Amino acid sequence: MNEMTVLQTVIAAAHVLLAIVVSVHIVLTKEDVRAAIGWTGLVWLTPVIGSVMYGLFGINRIRRQAGMLRRGRQLADSRTAELAVTHSSDALVPLDAQPSLRGIATIAGRVTGLLASYIFDRGVAGDGFVAALGRAVARGVQVRVLVDGVGARYSRPPIFRALRGHHVRVAAFLPPRIPLVQPYSQLRNHRKLMIVDGRIGFCGGMNIRDDCLLALGRPGATQDVHFRLRGPVVQQLAQAFAFDWAFTTKERLDGDPWACEVDPAGDVVARGLPEGPDEDFETLMLVLLGALSQARSSIRLATPYFLPDLPLVDALRTAALRGVRVEIVLPERGNLRMVEWAAMAQLNQVLKWGCHVYLSRRPFDHSKILVVDGSWSLVGSANWDPRSLRLNFEYNVECYSTELAGRLERLLDQKIASGRRMTLADLEGRPLPLRLRDGIARLAQPYL
Repeated sequence: MNEMTVLQTVIAAAHVLLAIVVSVHIVLTKEDVRAAIGWTGLVWLTPVIGSVMYGLFGINRIRRQAGMLRRGRQLADSRTAELAVTHSSDALVPLDAQPSLRGIATIAGRVTGLLASYIFDRGVAGDGFVAALGRAVARGVQVRVLVDGVGARYSRPPIFRALRGHHVRVAAFLPPRIPLVQPYSQLRNHRKLMIVDGRIGFCGGMNIRDDCLLALGRPGATQDVHFRLRGPVVQQLAQAFAFDWAFTTKERLDGDPWACEVDPAGDVVARGLPEGPDEDFETLMLVLLGALSQARSSIRLATPYFLPDLPLVDALRTAALRGVRVEIVLPERGNLRMVEWAAMAQLNQVLKWGCHVYLSRRPFDHSKILVVDGSWSLVGSANWDPRSLRLNFEYNVECYSTELAGRLERLLDQKIASGRRMTLADLEGRPLPLRLRDGIARLAQPYL
């Protein structure tokens, strides 16, 4: 046996041994069957390279660490903690609410247990925030700013030096350390939260960047919705920020001035729903499935990216078959071309079963809204795509209020009135090259 044969034998044996070890890890940890099959095939069919790729991109390295940080910590709102333990929806849902809302409240209760932004760009908006935060520090205010490590790179130079120049304590969530290969590229902190004095909170889909200032008239202008909150739910936002900050910096934000008792405010009953690839894994998916299954008259949603997994597609078309009016509002022109093409290829799955799809006009619509039966609303940072539903850290707020739902529905009415309807005939009548392009893009749906 010559040296070349010996080397080939050693490499083959190493590949088999490594593939076996990696396959065992895949079988024991991957809950999604499609992902497990895909990774297993890659590992066995591409010797060594497949195993290395799985080690870099396929393992959720932060889930256990995040779980350890979270374990044993109480929810900031004791009433929410009580609801999560007892599964009681009676105290959460208004007395005059529809019976179906009690089912949604029960589902959400069973799966749920300062400034954070995904993008914080330099520019008019970013510089204004930096100056305001600097003035707050000068007044003696304790300030913490958390920016996603990838989102911070949307502008050059990143915002960190400017913030530190104003003595603002800032940190990057999972910053990429290797320019070309990034194991954590999918596990992003997509939350957009701001908490002031523990009593006023802001949550929604808006990043800190000039594109979000429509008055500037930039080519990439983005319309969005963001929400101001008061009452006990603000402390739930604060707890989510404190968890992310502790994970990133090891500093625990406990006690004064971070936690405080907050009296009820307003007439909207609200509860925070954290979502992420840690102990809150698939919380959002379960809440969405529960809400869609409880719908009796209407489901109305707006999302910039529409790439739902098959269970959500089934829930939407099943609701339509039950006689529920399902309306989906998407941007006429997206800011991510591959995502836009893949979404177009997926629309036939809902259109042919009776769902209604509308395309909102420019500027690009980044709004994230869901309203069920004119009474229950879900707002926050999450999109209807694999990243938000499985791979990123998100924060949403469920709201029980017919008045708020009505205001959101009027906003959706405006988008629909100024946009255009997409029918199944429109979709299938497009040229073959476009349909083929979209179909190919849809094959990458799990990674978009």
